[in-house]
Amino acid sequence: PYKNNLTCGSSFFTLKFLPISLIAQNTELGYNMKKNTEVRNMLEFFNTMTRKKEKFVPIEKDEIKLYTCGPTVYNFAHIGNLRTYVFEDLLRRTLTLNGYDVNLVMNITDVGHLTSDADTGEDKMALSARRTGLTAWELAERYTEAFKSDLTALNISPPTIWCKATDHIREQLDFIQDLENKG
Repeated sequence: PYKNNLTCGSSFFTLKFLPISLIAQNTELGYNMKKNTEVRNMLEFFNTMTRKKEKFVPIEKDEIKLYTCGPTVYNFAHIGNLRTYVFEDLLRRTLTLNGYDVNLVMNITDVGHLTSDADTGEDKMALSARRTGLTAWELAERYTEAFKSDLTALNISPPTIWCKATDHIREQLDFIQDLENKG
């Protein structure tokens, strides 16, 4: 069984949904899924590592810790970007519907995203700052608020915690050092 905390990406998981008609037929199911382990045990994910559907078994009985990548806030999001957040919201709602308490953390990359996928080139924030005449801080604030507004317009629930990259640089450096020490 899949026993890790969930990390969302473009298409890491395929969900097997509990039929809505089953919930509608039984109010107890709809309001107290924690007590109904038979229905709760129907949740499956497609594990891309094993290439199989697997029963979902959380690390903690009733709590799911879900980390999702958020936007790099150098420009407005487009529909292709927002598709990812629709999926993440669907995953969160499915877990909640199945009786789990979901703690969703979403990062905001407000610095350090290079123009190339090969980690080369210029920082997208610096490039956009030059293009608009705004500071990187002003850009990050403007496009973070625009992103939050887009989520609201799409009826996507906000994360439990917003996590800006610039607020956690020390932790990131410590984590990198820890990985390097482990080889």
